Amino acid sequence: MLKIENLSVAINNKKILNDFNLKINSKEIHAIMGPNGIGKSTICKTIIGDSNYEVVSGKINFNSHNLLKLDITKRARLGIFLVNQMPIEIPGVTNAEMLRVALAEKTGENVGLFEFNKKMEEICEKLLIPKSFIHRGINEGMSGGERKKNELLHLWMLEPKFIILDELDSGLDIDSLKVVCKSILEYYKTHDCSILIISHNPELLESLNVSHVHVLKEGKLIASGNLNLAAKLAKEGFKGITKTNNISENKKDE
Repeated sequence: MLKIENLSVAINNKKILNDFNLKINSKEIHAIMGPNGIGKSTICKTIIGDSNYEVVSGKINFNSHNLLKLDITKRARLGIFLVNQMPIEIPGVTNAEMLRVALAEKTGENVGLFEFNKKMEEICEKLLIPKSFIHRGINEGMSGGERKKNELLHLWMLEPKFIILDELDSGLDIDSLKVVCKSILEYYKTHDCSILIISHNPELLESLNVSHVHVLKEGKLIASGNLNLAAKLAKEGFKGITKTNNISENKKDE
């Protein structure tokens, strides 16, 4: 699915990632944890192709495609989807308008209006958001929690293969977080996809049944494990995680 090899990334001439390696196979859910300002969001932005992040060296392959040769639009067409920590507002462009154009481009076919509207209404009910969101400007005037749910509306409609969740719980109250997690797990169970989560929250990782937990420090992953590692970090913090010899190699095929 996704394989990152010896990736070094800089922004404003400052190196953030240094020989970073990560492999995520189909149907796996991985999480990356680490202190603030360590470069976790840099990983997300580099995978999707944000031009503000300079790839100094290394490789990123997604289903045999060299992502470093593709712009952000082509990466999205391959099925890579990012839920930002704070999704941006795009006034004047409605969810329906954007999604119909995106789906038409993805499938190469005209989108049937009846089926399109029916599916969007069903997803709105599932996410407990008003159906008026369908014809509302993208994230326009929405709270943090509403924006996250709106992003999941896009996810269900576009059906990506690789989902990146950057601080998913940011801006969500307890009830909204439960709805969002339930929706993501339902999508995961019904679609052939993989998920990468950036988070500080061990409880969120447990809710999403994360199988692989990694610790980022000094631009690279220094430790990997399961949810027990996340629980240890919650109790002891990141200072005690210094060893580099406990990163487990996943031997499954991509």
